[in-house]
Amino acid sequence: MLTIDKLKEFGVDINSGLQRCVNNETLFLRLVSMVPDNESFNKLYEAVDNKDFDAAFSAAHSLKGILSNLSINPLLEPVLKITELLRNKTDYDYSSYLKEIEEKRKVLEEMCK
Repeated sequence: MLTIDKLKEFGVDINSGLQRCVNNETLFLRLVSMVPDNESFNKLYEAVDNKDFDAAFSAAHSLKGILSNLSINPLLEPVLKITELLRNKTDYDYSSYLKEIEEKRKVLEEMCK
């Protein structure tokens, strides 16, 4: 079960995230619990595999907004890095970023169970 304490341990900026949810803890936890299943993760992975940098940037930028608004900083950090590279359509080996994103997404997913 997802809790504020688990999110704090993960590195989420609880105060900032809650503030954006008008200090409604139930809303905040519900929104955070939806993040691991966000379709933008799969869109990002697929678009990078296909070297479709426009679609990859769109997916990464979408994740950046969601993660920023909820202050999920451990997952936000690698997403910020990949977003900027994709913004410039850089042909690059993104595998280390994608691996880090997926590992942290899985940690969050486990916390949500």
